[in-house]
Amino acid sequence: MEDREYLVILYDYYGELLNDIQKKYFEEYYFDNLSLSEISENDGKSRNAIHKSIKNSSSKLYEYEEKLGLYEKKKKLDRVIDKIDDVEIKNILKELI
Repeated sequence: MEDREYLVILYDYYGELLNDIQKKYFEEYYFDNLSLSEISENDGKSRNAIHKSIKNSSSKLYEYEEKLGLYEKKKKLDRVIDKIDDVEIKNILKELI
């Protein structure tokens, strides 16, 4: 899986654990596809400060997954659920995760 895609998935799981500025810069960079320079111009901060914030946010997301493992647990649960033959139970379990 591409690193960018993986970071976006981790953001879905752990994004709320970041502060407002980290979320803003992460979303502008990864979701709005703004360059560091564009974010810098819009926010009046240095390009380096934006880069550092995004890098710090990414590191935190990796750390949260390493410690909590929610994404890996979901993937394992998905594999187990896929082996269940009962469609009703399968659907109920998928709704829960």
